[in-house]
Amino acid sequence: MTDAKLGFATRAVHAGQAPDPATGAIMTPGYLTSTYVQEAPGLHKGYDYSRTSNPTRTALEANLACLEGGRFGLAFASGLAAENTVLHLLSTGDHVVAARDLYGGSYRLFTKVWHQLGVEVSFVNTSRHEEIEPAIRPNTRQLWMETPSNPLLTISDIAEACAIAHRHGVRVVVDNTFATPFLQRPLELGADIVVHSTTKYLGGHSDLVGGAVITSDEDTFEQLKFLQNAVGAIPGPLDCFLVLRGTKTLAVRMKEHCANGMTTARFLERHPEVHRVLYPGLESHPGHVIAARQMSGFGGMVSLELKGGLERNIRFTTKTRVFSLAESLGGVESLVSHPVTMTHAAIPKEERSRSGLPEGLVRLSVGIEDQQDLLEDLARAIRDSRDA
Repeated sequence: MTDAKLGFATRAVHAGQAPDPATGAIMTPGYLTSTYVQEAPGLHKGYDYSRTSNPTRTALEANLACLEGGRFGLAFASGLAAENTVLHLLSTGDHVVAARDLYGGSYRLFTKVWHQLGVEVSFVNTSRHEEIEPAIRPNTRQLWMETPSNPLLTISDIAEACAIAHRHGVRVVVDNTFATPFLQRPLELGADIVVHSTTKYLGGHSDLVGGAVITSDEDTFEQLKFLQNAVGAIPGPLDCFLVLRGTKTLAVRMKEHCANGMTTARFLERHPEVHRVLYPGLESHPGHVIAARQMSGFGGMVSLELKGGLERNIRFTTKTRVFSLAESLGGVESLVSHPVTMTHAAIPKEERSRSGLPEGLVRLSVGIEDQQDLLEDLARAIRDSRDA
């Protein structure tokens, strides 16, 4: 069931999935097999080896493509495996324009892996359109964006950025992990490729690692499909099963994440001991107007700085009880992290300064617990983080 006229929640539950033809099981089975019996050499029923394709993965890929409004989906063993496969579309001597405010793992992939292979990357503030076009060169092949970004929650105008890139024949890649297709669909705004860490909101339960790529361009899909098989960074069937289980409740969960995220951001913005709150749903956020235009909600990610400097902000991350101090995000449970020492430690200090990432910034992944418990936990941690 992939009818685009159906509502998002309906497609999330049904797209790419049909009752198992052998048993009638309503849940897509986890096909735990490495190989498939052939009727004759080269004659098979669509599957021959599970690196190439697996029925559980096929269902997940169709589901994610439908939710993103794309024609083709591909699943990978991690978000970085998905990104690395997209970067395999490049050749030595090619150039990429990438968002300066970027996940630390993505930055590491660009600067420590692909730079050695002869691919150049220029980092710019993609929320400032005037920085994008001057950075494009004759050999630029990709514009790479996160919006909302990690961890500053910078908002880039996807449609405008795509218009600029496409004038120069540059392919646009958007990391949609923070927003998910429930809140934002970059392909509908002009993007060529969408990438996800399915570890996060799509899986939603902090019990798997995975990634995905979605596109509507058939030639791009065929290249990526070849690379998926040739490079082999594919997810196992149980991981695919878990992501499919997660997408079934994506709409319900994201509504709660958005509600809790907004309540948390407003609480922090009013708190006298909070120096700054970053959340695109706040009118004070510099990207609020664009976010309201291209997103249907503002998500569950909130970043903040307390007054009192680096040490106080670090103490704050250790004082929460409902928010657990951990990397990752997007699960039903609330998490707190310190990006500079955790998710973004791979980025050199000088580059973090250029991107505007403060040393004391704290990132919250707001879960779906009771709002009052979350607010009381944050209030207690702010109080307990004061100097002794």
